[in-house]
Amino acid sequence: MLLDLSEEHKEHLAFLPQVDSAVVAEFGRIAVEFLRRGSNPKIYEGAARKLNVSSDTIQHGVEGLTYLLTESSKLMISELDFQDSVFVLGFSEELNKLLLQLYLDNRKEIRTILNELAPRLPSYHSLEWRLDVQLASRSLRQQIKPAVTIKLHLDQNGDHSTHLLQTDPATLLHLVQQLEQALEEMKTNHCRRVVRSIK
Repeated sequence: MLLDLSEEHKEHLAFLPQVDSAVVAEFGRIAVEFLRRGSNPKIYEGAARKLNVSSDTIQHGVEGLTYLLTESSKLMISELDFQDSVFVLGFSEELNKLLLQLYLDNRKEIRTILNELAPRLPSYHSLEWRLDVQLASRSLRQQIKPAVTIKLHLDQNGDHSTHLLQTDPATLLHLVQQLEQALEEMKTNHCRRVVRSIK
Protein backbone atom coordinates (compact mmCIF):
# COMPACT_ATOMS: atom_id res chain seq x y z
CA MET A 1 0.00 0.00 0.00
CA LEU A 2 1.47 3.33 -1.08
CA LEU A 3 1.06 6.59 0.78
CA ASP A 4 -0.94 9.24 -1.02
CA LEU A 5 0.77 12.53 -0.17
CA SER A 6 -1.00 15.78 -0.98
CA GLU A 7 0.75 18.63 -2.80
CA GLU A 8 0.95 20.55 0.48
CA HIS A 9 2.86 17.70 2.17
CA LYS A 10 5.17 17.41 -0.84
CA GLU A 11 5.92 21.15 -0.55
CA HIS A 12 6.67 20.76 3.17
CA LEU A 13 9.03 17.85 2.50
CA ALA A 14 10.73 19.69 -0.40
CA PHE A 15 12.93 21.46 2.16
CA LEU A 16 14.69 18.22 3.19
CA PRO A 17 17.03 17.88 0.14
CA GLN A 18 18.40 21.37 0.84
CA VAL A 19 19.98 20.28 4.14
CA ASP A 20 22.52 17.58 4.93
CA SER A 21 21.69 14.14 6.30
CA ALA A 22 22.57 15.00 9.93
CA VAL A 23 19.94 17.77 9.89
CA VAL A 24 17.33 15.40 8.42
CA ALA A 25 18.12 12.86 11.16
CA GLU A 26 17.69 15.65 13.75
CA PHE A 27 14.37 16.59 12.13
CA GLY A 28 13.33 12.95 12.55
CA ARG A 29 14.14 13.12 16.27
CA ILE A 30 12.20 16.39 16.56
CA ALA A 31 9.26 14.80 14.72
CA VAL A 32 9.06 11.97 17.28
CA GLU A 33 9.37 14.53 20.12
CA PHE A 34 6.59 16.51 18.44
CA LEU A 35 4.33 13.45 18.75
CA ARG A 36 5.28 12.90 22.38
CA ARG A 37 5.19 16.43 23.77
CA GLY A 38 3.62 18.62 21.10
CA SER A 39 5.05 21.53 19.16
CA ASN A 40 7.98 23.54 20.55
CA PRO A 41 8.50 26.88 18.72
CA LYS A 42 11.89 27.45 20.41
CA ILE A 43 13.36 24.40 18.66
CA TYR A 44 12.12 25.68 15.28
CA GLU A 45 13.57 29.16 15.91
CA GLY A 46 16.95 27.75 16.97
CA ALA A 47 17.15 25.52 13.90
CA ALA A 48 16.03 28.39 11.66
CA ARG A 49 18.86 30.62 12.95
CA LYS A 50 21.45 27.88 12.33
CA LEU A 51 20.19 27.17 8.79
CA ASN A 52 19.39 30.80 7.88
CA VAL A 53 15.78 30.08 6.92
CA SER A 54 12.44 31.07 8.42
CA SER A 55 11.08 29.17 11.41
CA ASP A 56 7.90 28.45 9.39
CA THR A 57 10.00 26.55 6.85
CA ILE A 58 11.52 24.44 9.64
CA GLN A 59 8.12 23.88 11.23
CA HIS A 60 6.57 22.81 7.92
CA GLY A 61 9.51 20.47 7.24
CA VAL A 62 9.16 18.81 10.66
CA GLU A 63 5.37 18.57 10.33
CA GLY A 64 5.70 17.04 6.85
CA LEU A 65 8.18 14.51 8.17
CA THR A 66 5.92 13.80 11.16
CA TYR A 67 2.99 13.15 8.82
CA LEU A 68 5.10 10.86 6.63
CA LEU A 69 6.30 8.81 9.62
CA THR A 70 2.94 8.63 11.42
CA GLU A 71 0.92 7.63 8.36
CA SER A 72 3.52 5.01 7.41
CA SER A 73 3.56 3.65 10.96
CA LYS A 74 -0.23 3.72 11.24
CA LEU A 75 -0.61 1.68 8.05
CA MET A 76 2.45 -0.50 8.86
CA ILE A 77 3.58 -0.26 5.25
CA SER A 78 6.47 -2.45 4.16
CA GLU A 79 9.98 -1.19 3.39
CA LEU A 80 9.37 -1.51 -0.35
CA ASP A 81 6.08 0.43 -0.19
CA PHE A 82 7.73 3.15 1.91
CA GLN A 83 10.57 3.47 -0.62
CA ASP A 84 8.05 3.65 -3.48
CA SER A 85 6.02 6.28 -1.60
CA VAL A 86 9.11 8.43 -1.02
CA PHE A 87 10.45 7.82 -4.54
CA VAL A 88 7.71 10.00 -6.07
CA LEU A 89 9.09 12.97 -4.09
CA GLY A 90 12.19 12.96 -6.31
CA PHE A 91 14.75 12.86 -3.49
CA SER A 92 18.30 11.54 -3.83
CA GLU A 93 19.04 7.88 -3.14
CA GLU A 94 20.92 8.80 0.04
CA LEU A 95 17.99 10.85 1.40
CA ASN A 96 15.53 8.06 0.53
CA LYS A 97 17.66 5.57 2.49
CA LEU A 98 17.89 7.97 5.43
CA LEU A 99 14.10 8.43 5.50
CA LEU A 100 13.63 4.65 5.31
CA GLN A 101 16.02 4.18 8.24
CA LEU A 102 14.15 6.85 10.23
CA TYR A 103 10.89 4.99 9.53
CA LEU A 104 12.29 1.58 10.48
CA ASP A 105 13.94 2.88 13.67
CA ASN A 106 10.88 4.77 14.92
CA ARG A 107 7.78 2.94 13.69
CA LYS A 108 7.25 0.85 16.84
CA GLU A 109 7.70 3.87 19.10
CA ILE A 110 5.36 5.95 16.92
CA ARG A 111 2.69 3.22 17.02
CA THR A 112 3.04 3.11 20.82
CA ILE A 113 2.62 6.89 21.05
CA LEU A 114 -0.40 6.80 18.72
CA ASN A 115 -1.98 4.03 20.82
CA GLU A 116 -1.51 6.13 23.96
CA LEU A 117 -3.14 9.12 22.26
CA ALA A 118 -6.13 7.10 21.07
CA PRO A 119 -9.31 7.61 23.11
CA ARG A 120 -10.12 4.84 25.57
CA LEU A 121 -13.63 3.58 24.92
CA PRO A 122 -15.69 1.64 27.48
CA SER A 123 -15.43 -2.13 27.23
CA TYR A 124 -17.92 -4.85 28.13
CA HIS A 125 -17.54 -6.43 31.57
CA SER A 126 -20.79 -8.31 32.26
CA LEU A 127 -24.53 -8.31 31.65
CA GLU A 128 -27.51 -9.22 33.80
CA TRP A 129 -31.06 -9.47 32.46
CA ARG A 130 -34.57 -10.11 33.69
CA LEU A 131 -37.87 -10.70 31.90
CA ASP A 132 -40.88 -9.01 33.53
CA VAL A 133 -44.41 -9.75 32.35
CA GLN A 134 -47.39 -7.75 33.56
CA LEU A 135 -50.45 -10.01 33.28
CA ALA A 136 -53.16 -7.72 34.65
CA SER A 137 -53.76 -4.37 36.26
CA ARG A 138 -56.64 -2.77 38.11
CA SER A 139 -58.09 -1.29 34.95
CA LEU A 140 -57.28 -4.15 32.54
CA ARG A 141 -57.83 -7.64 33.85
CA GLN A 142 -56.28 -9.48 30.93
CA GLN A 143 -53.20 -7.97 29.38
CA ILE A 144 -49.77 -9.30 28.60
CA LYS A 145 -47.09 -6.62 28.68
CA PRO A 146 -43.57 -8.12 28.57
CA ALA A 147 -40.47 -6.03 29.33
CA VAL A 148 -36.80 -7.00 29.31
CA THR A 149 -34.61 -5.24 31.88
CA ILE A 150 -30.88 -5.28 31.18
CA LYS A 151 -28.11 -4.25 33.56
CA LEU A 152 -24.93 -3.59 31.56
CA HIS A 153 -21.59 -3.38 33.38
CA LEU A 154 -18.76 -1.54 31.54
CA ASP A 155 -15.08 -0.90 32.29
CA GLN A 156 -13.26 2.26 31.25
CA ASN A 157 -9.69 2.93 32.42
CA GLY A 158 -10.24 0.78 35.53
CA ASP A 159 -13.53 2.49 36.44
CA HIS A 160 -16.67 0.38 36.51
CA SER A 161 -19.99 1.83 35.39
CA THR A 162 -23.48 0.32 35.31
CA HIS A 163 -26.25 1.17 32.86
CA LEU A 164 -29.84 0.06 33.34
CA LEU A 165 -31.86 -0.43 30.15
CA GLN A 166 -35.43 -1.55 29.62
CA THR A 167 -37.12 -2.51 26.36
CA ASP A 168 -39.85 -4.68 24.95
CA PRO A 169 -38.96 -8.05 23.32
CA ALA A 170 -39.75 -6.85 19.78
CA THR A 171 -37.26 -3.98 20.02
CA LEU A 172 -34.67 -6.27 21.59
CA LEU A 173 -35.13 -8.78 18.76
CA HIS A 174 -34.68 -6.00 16.19
CA LEU A 175 -31.51 -4.83 17.98
CA VAL A 176 -30.10 -8.37 17.96
CA GLN A 177 -30.83 -8.69 14.22
CA GLN A 178 -29.07 -5.39 13.49
CA LEU A 179 -26.01 -6.42 15.50
CA GLU A 180 -25.86 -9.80 13.75
CA GLN A 181 -26.10 -8.01 10.39
CA ALA A 182 -23.23 -5.70 11.41
CA LEU A 183 -21.11 -8.71 12.44
CA GLU A 184 -21.78 -10.36 9.07
CA GLU A 185 -20.80 -7.16 7.28
CA MET A 186 -17.50 -7.11 9.20
CA LYS A 187 -16.60 -10.34 7.42
CA THR A 188 -16.69 -8.72 3.97
CA ASN A 189 -13.43 -7.94 2.18
CA HIS A 190 -14.11 -4.20 2.15
CA CYS A 191 -14.52 -4.03 5.94
CA ARG A 192 -11.42 -6.16 6.48
CA ARG A 193 -9.36 -3.72 4.39
CA VAL A 194 -10.73 -0.75 6.33
CA VAL A 195 -10.01 -2.37 9.71
CA ARG A 196 -6.51 -3.35 8.58
CA SER A 197 -5.75 0.23 7.54
CA ILE A 198 -7.01 1.58 10.89
CA LYS A 199 -4.74 -0.71 12.90
